[in-house]
Amino acid sequence: MTETAQQSDPFSDAPNPDRAALARVGKLVRARLANDPGVYRFPCDQAEIYAVTDFLSTGECQRLIARIDEVARPSTLYNLGHGEQYRTSYSGDVDRNDAFIRMIERKIDDLLGIDGDFGETVQGQRYAPGQEFMAHYDWFFTRSDYWQSEKDRGGQRSWTAMVFLGEVEEGGNTDFTRIGISIPPQRGLLLLWNNTLPDGSPNVETLHAGTPVVRGVKYIITKWYRTRRWG
Repeated sequence: MTETAQQSDPFSDAPNPDRAALARVGKLVRARLANDPGVYRFPCDQAEIYAVTDFLSTGECQRLIARIDEVARPSTLYNLGHGEQYRTSYSGDVDRNDAFIRMIERKIDDLLGIDGDFGETVQGQRYAPGQEFMAHYDWFFTRSDYWQSEKDRGGQRSWTAMVFLGEVEEGGNTDFTRIGISIPPQRGLLLLWNNTLPDGSPNVETLHAGTPVVRGVKYIITKWYRTRRWG
C-alpha cells in the first residue's frame, strides 16, 4: 500500500519525528551510490533518482513474475478517498522466507548499504492493459490515522527501490510528474529514489505515477525502506 497525493504540499506543518534518521540514511546511501560506477543518477536537482541497468537477469525476472502471479490480488491504498480507479493494478507481498527472494532482497540491500531488517518485504505488482497507479507519494502522511500503527512498524519510509521485470509493448512508464522524468519499463532495470531532502524533510518532487498500460502486461517489484527495523 502507498499513500495518494492530496494537495500541492500535503506535508506542510505535519510532524516529522524521524527527520534526523532520514537525513542520516540519506547521507549514507547518497555516498555509497556516488562511489558505484554502475549507478546512474538522473540529471535533476529536485530529487535524488538513480538507475542501474541489468540489475536482475532475465531468468531472475521470469522467476519473480511467476511469484507475483501466485500472490497478486487487487491493489489497496492507505487513503481510500480517491476511489477504486486511483490504483487499478494487482499486487502482493512475496514470501520473504523463500531463499530466492532473500537473495533478491540482499542484492538490493547491499547496493544501498541498508541493513535488510529496515526493509519491507518485496511487493510484486502486475498491470494489465488499462491499469495504472495515479500520482502518489511513498512517504507516510503523519497526520493520517494509519500513522499510529506504521510508526510502530518501522517508522517513516526513506528510500524506494523498484525493478522492472520486463518490457511493455506500449505505456506503463513510471513518471515523476513534477520534474518531467518518464522511465519506460526495461527488463532488469532498477530505479532508486530518496523520498526526502538531504535534511530529512519530505520531498514533494518525488510525486510519481505508474501510467496506464496500453498494450502488454507490466510487472515490477518494489521494496521500501524504513528508518527503524520493519515489522
